[in-house]
Formats: sequence, structure tokens, C-alpha cells
Amino acid sequence: MDIICPLAVPKGRRLCCEVCEAPAERVCTACTVTYYCGVVHQRADWDSIHEKICQLLIPLRTTMPFYNSEEERQHGLQQLRQRQKHLIEFCYTVAQKYLFEGKHEAAVPAALHSLRFRMNLHGLSSVELVPAYLLLAEASLGLGQIVQAEEYLSQAQWTVLKSTECSYAIQSLLHRNLGLLHIAKENYEEARYHLANDIYFASCAFGTEDIRTSGGYFHLANIFYGLKKLDVADTLYTKVSEIWSKYLNNRYQVLSEARIQQIDLLGKRFETDTGLDEAQEAEAIQILTSVWNIRESTSDTAPQKTIFVLNTLVMLYYLMMHSSKAQEYAERAFGLAKEHHLSVHEQSTIQELLSLISAEETHPVT
Repeated sequence: MDIICPLAVPKGRRLCCEVCEAPAERVCTACTVTYYCGVVHQRADWDSIHEKICQLLIPLRTTMPFYNSEEERQHGLQQLRQRQKHLIEFCYTVAQKYLFEGKHEAAVPAALHSLRFRMNLHGLSSVELVPAYLLLAEASLGLGQIVQAEEYLSQAQWTVLKSTECSYAIQSLLHRNLGLLHIAKENYEEARYHLANDIYFASCAFGTEDIRTSGGYFHLANIFYGLKKLDVADTLYTKVSEIWSKYLNNRYQVLSEARIQQIDLLGKRFETDTGLDEAQEAEAIQILTSVWNIRESTSDTAPQKTIFVLNTLVMLYYLMMHSSKAQEYAERAFGLAKEHHLSVHEQSTIQELLSLISAEETHPVT
């Protein structure tokens, strides 16, 4: 039974829905500390994030136990803060992943959880709230709720303006989301201004060639592509592809060297991975697949550019240990190279990738 019994609620205590903050009528029977206005929001929260964090919420939302000493109390508070920090990052990553996958509705509950945990840990006016506001703004844009997105972005802007310690990384994210807002409103000149600022602040924080800067180039390229300024768009898409290719190939080289050492020392194969979290992997897939779709429309005139993106996708999926997807893109690249009679060197490069994937399937990671 998950209906709240009014007699069981202490006098003066108001129970609110986790999703919309309306008066609650239902409770999660698994954790008994999370409330909802009805079945719809309970199901939405469960599918988005609650299933993953249900039991983790219990120690955060129940009264702290009695401690025998100040030392024990401080230790308990420290553990509580660590749990809050973990849930902030976990909910943020889950929400980001949903956004990159185009699941905007699913991103909302996860982003709301991240926001509330940030408020509890950092206070109501901390700049640490900004990333969560930006997630909610982006989710709102994806759902076509422009007014709601503007409200979240206004809160983020106001928080940044009041702060004296706002990092370049947060300012980059703020301008990126403002750029996306103006793209949705078809105000492309303002969108270009904000995305240029996004690239500037991201470059200050991470460098011009970092994968975290590539998103700004990508969205800027999309604007020029939509405006039929194809030369500019092409240059920016090339920049994005090169950034991801360089990162993934460098990652592969590092893992290859570590793998050789691992085999020499322990006789075991070294596990393959991207070095990215789930949200960054989803972003890589979204960006590179979008660039590939655009490149395909011009593959007759510039097949090398299409093959370059395909090879980057091969390396991404190979490092993610998705052999079937890696092989699919490698075969597409090889077929395109043969169709356009490209050089033996380019065809042999793709064949090497195919051999690499086949070797992994024959000798799986242990």
C-alpha cells in the first residue's frame, strides 16, 4: 500500500511531491522517505532515477542517530556530506546522459534530485546550483518549454552574477545553454555570441583542443549549417571530429602501452575503456553520429571526411567494448573507401581497425 495515511503524518508537516512539489498523496514503499502527488510522477521518478538511488536516500532523509561523543557526531556528518556529494554527481551524470540520448522527459527528475542535493549541501545561493539549473533548462528546451527554460537560465545567470568565485567551466556551460535557448528561438546572431563565449571560457578552463570544448564548436557548426554557410560549418565539424579522434587515439595508445606491461607482469589482458563517464560517452555518440550523418550527404565529393568520422566512431565503440557497432562502422568505412577507389594506405588503415576488432572478439578481455 503506497497511499499516505493522513493520520500518520505529524501535525504541521507538509509532504511534497518529489517531481512537482505539489501536496503528496503517495509514498515509495521501498524507502518510505520519498513522496509523490500521484502515480504519474511516481512512475516518472522511478524510471528516471529513483530506482537507482532508492535505498541511498534513507540515511539522508531520516533523523541522524544519537552519538556518544562529538567525534562520532562529526564523523557522522562527514559521512552524510560524502553521500550527498556522491548523489549530486551521480544524478547529474544520469541526467546528462538522458539529455545526450534525447530523453528530455526522463532527465527532469534526475536533474531535480541533483538540484535539491546541491541546495541541501551548498545553500540556496551557491554557484554550485548552476549546473543543475542548466540541466533543467536544456531538458525544458528539448520538451519545447521555452518559457520554463528561460526561468531556469535566469536563475543560473543571477546566481553567477552574485558569485565572486564562478569557474570558467560553469561560465562555459551557462553560455552554451544560452546559445541553445537562442537557437530554439531562431535568434541565431545572439546564439553565435553565446556559443563563441562558451568556446572562449571552455578553452580557458580546458584548452582549445579538449573534448569538453568540442560541444561549443559542434553547436556553432550546426548554426552555420542551418544558415547554409557550409564552408564555415565544414571547418567546425572537421575541428570537432579531429578533437575526438585525437582524444580516442591517444587513449588507445595509453591503454595499449599499459596492456603490454600488464601482460608482461601478470599474464592478463588489460581492460579496454574510454576514460569517459556515461554522459561523456553519450555526448561522443551524439556528436560524432550527427557529424557522420551530415558528412554522408557530401560523401560523393569528400569521402575522406566521412571515412575519418567513421574511423573515429570505430575507435569510440571499440574502447566502449561494443565490438558489433565498431565492426559495423569499420565495414561502412572500408566499403566507402573501395567505392571511391581511395589510396591503398587509407584502405589498409581501415583493415587494421577491422583486424583489431576481430582480435578482441577472438580473445575477449579477462
